Amino acid sequence: MLYLGRDERLAGGPRGPDWTLINKRLGKKAKDSRLKKFYQTGVVDGATPLSDVDFVALDFETTGLEHAHSDIVSIGLVPFSLSRIYCNQARHWILNPRKPLAEESVVIHGITHSDIKEAPDLRGVLDEVLEALAGKIVVVHYRRIERNFFDQALKRRIGEGVLFPVVDTLEIEARFHRRPWHKCLSWLINKPMASVRLADSRSRYKLPFYQGHNAMTDAIATAELLQAQVAHRYSPVHPIRGLWC
Repeated sequence: MLYLGRDERLAGGPRGPDWTLINKRLGKKAKDSRLKKFYQTGVVDGATPLSDVDFVALDFETTGLEHAHSDIVSIGLVPFSLSRIYCNQARHWILNPRKPLAEESVVIHGITHSDIKEAPDLRGVLDEVLEALAGKIVVVHYRRIERNFFDQALKRRIGEGVLFPVVDTLEIEARFHRRPWHKCLSWLINKPMASVRLADSRSRYKLPFYQGHNAMTDAIATAELLQAQVAHRYSPVHPIRGLWC
């Protein structure tokens, strides 16, 4: 993972990192031309209302759970705003990973050795992926997967990682359903805490059930979840810096 340096951490203030400033600093440090171009696109100002932000939901399926020993096997992404999901601009790639497919991961996402045999390496589609993400705020459900896996995958291929702001819909759910007093109450009444998994989170907002573990479907599901979260818990004028991390 590409961690923030001391200067970057101090740039954030009480509402989190100043991603506009961090992006500029990362752009100056980048050596790969594709990463330079990605950072040069810039990041929206933290005070921008959510209604004015261009988002892109991102989801990975992987060969395993540990980014240090696993790799990305599929990518799904879809641009959206608070009012619309642009399915006509959605993208989905099956990739040939540099780490072997774990048997348990095949059971989960259904991508087999025959599916990846003729698929490109991530390096072959990197320009397209970075172009689709550039200038947008990436939305994920559990940022440790997309952030860590993408960073590690680029380090293996081009020798340097990548870092960008994300809105984590899992973290938003955890803010409301995984507070310390929830844990105490769960223990007192002997009842499990509310699940913050993607499907369970969607069900709280009466969103339809989608079969999970397909990168494209999960990206769309994540986009819809953020729209519902903002509609129920925030406001369209809420600044993006209040949600990004």
